[in-house]
Amino acid sequence: MDKSTQATKISQVKREWHLINVKDKVLGREATAIAQLLMGKNKPYFVRNLDCGDNVVIINAQDVKVTGKKETDKKYYRHSGYPGGFKVKTFKELKTSNPAQIIRHAVRGMLPQNRLRDRMLKRLFVFKDESHPYADKLKG
Repeated sequence: MDKSTQATKISQVKREWHLINVKDKVLGREATAIAQLLMGKNKPYFVRNLDCGDNVVIINAQDVKVTGKKETDKKYYRHSGYPGGFKVKTFKELKTSNPAQIIRHAVRGMLPQNRLRDRMLKRLFVFKDESHPYADKLKG
């Protein structure tokens, strides 16, 4: 009788599709739930060295909420690498110009900092309103 644990192989990974509506939900709490789905931590065969996660579709990104004074005080920084290329946007500005970037940035920070992170982020699809092209892939 063999009682050894079998290692998970990439061929055993079953990818599902999840639809998450973030309308009037808190950004950080939703980002942790999304990151766990992308990593596959909810699956019994989860291993850290494989990309076991699911596909996640986020709708209503423009209606995500933050607590406290983060609406005006939270800042997003980026730099082009050239002199004078430092750009700063507040949460409010980014919410009007590119709300999908807010969700993507929050989820990216909650994924592991390794080679699998970019692969996991490719399965995250964020839309600012309710329309999306993945309705046929989602169950029920």
